[in-house]
Amino acid sequence: MRINEPEFNKKPSLTFSENYKIQMVRFYLLAGLVAVLSVLQLNAQEARFAQFYANPMYTNPAMTGVMEGQLRFTANYRELYTSILGNDGFRTISAGLEIRRPVGRGNFFGFGAQFLRDQAAGNFTRNTGVLSGSFQKKLAGGRRGPTYFLSGGAQLGFGQRGFDVNKLWFSNQFFVDDINRTAFIDRGLSSGEAFGAANSGLYIDFNAGLLWYGVMQNGTSFYVGGSAYHLNEPNISFIGLDDPLARRFVGHAGAELPLGSSGFSILPATMVQIQGPATSATAGANFRYSQKDWKEVALRAGLWAHVSNRLDALAMDAMIFTAVLELERVQFGVSYDITVNDLKLSNNGRGAFELSMIYVQKANYRSKVECPTF
Repeated sequence: MRINEPEFNKKPSLTFSENYKIQMVRFYLLAGLVAVLSVLQLNAQEARFAQFYANPMYTNPAMTGVMEGQLRFTANYRELYTSILGNDGFRTISAGLEIRRPVGRGNFFGFGAQFLRDQAAGNFTRNTGVLSGSFQKKLAGGRRGPTYFLSGGAQLGFGQRGFDVNKLWFSNQFFVDDINRTAFIDRGLSSGEAFGAANSGLYIDFNAGLLWYGVMQNGTSFYVGGSAYHLNEPNISFIGLDDPLARRFVGHAGAELPLGSSGFSILPATMVQIQGPATSATAGANFRYSQKDWKEVALRAGLWAHVSNRLDALAMDAMIFTAVLELERVQFGVSYDITVNDLKLSNNGRGAFELSMIYVQKANYRSKVECPTF
């Protein structure tokens, strides 16, 4: 089957050979851009969410079940560079379910499960799932004073990585038709390449984390946590070689700080990730507004910055704008990344679009539920 891509410009002032060279330059520039974007994505090893505070189990296993309720469902969707790559952009979907149960005097257990699917360049996919648990120990607190908790969590995970060989083509399948003045790809011919398995096989993964948080009587809350993913460094090779998945280390912190009695509060937060040679950080704040007449309704808007390492130096990649609508039990979030590094010349600054949803069911047990605002 012949696919007329790319098709040649037929201006009479240019010869076929000149047109061929121009089109091939364009073709290789596009291919190079796709390769650069793929390297940037895979260099980070893991999917990234701008709204990391809306994806607790992916940020820290110790956050499993840390909520003002007894059940929480989370869903996140992110797409990156689809403005220039179309269906070959990067897309990530995750969904998680958690429950929180009291145990002892003021302590809690958290249990959860999460699934994540990451698709890169329309061909490479990552599927992961985890079973997550935490124990939230009340350190101090009373009716009139602040309450402090220390939470420890762990996850048992499973994963698989794969690609679709049928969506790839190689030089043996690329031809130039001098008669019809077109270039085409014949996927019916052999690529001449030898592949092993099209997936990495199922691997087992272990993650763990700690979280310390406090809740004050005046509405102030704060948290500090750290986590480590892929502690066992599972082998993710496609061809039976030794290709360990580098450990991912996460440090994060945040707070809610009321601004007097105006109904406004500020929610600053930051997260730093290190995985192999890749380092990245996101920092910023959401401004929250609510009033008594709104009952459980609140609005948030924020600005964030994302930086990552380039040639051993940190440089800003994107500015992130966020908006959140809080209802009685459901929270909806949307964010948009504006590219500010050199890639903005290719995508006109159009980076990533992200959606999040959190549903929390209120607790029906007597134990007082205290939780920081994420």
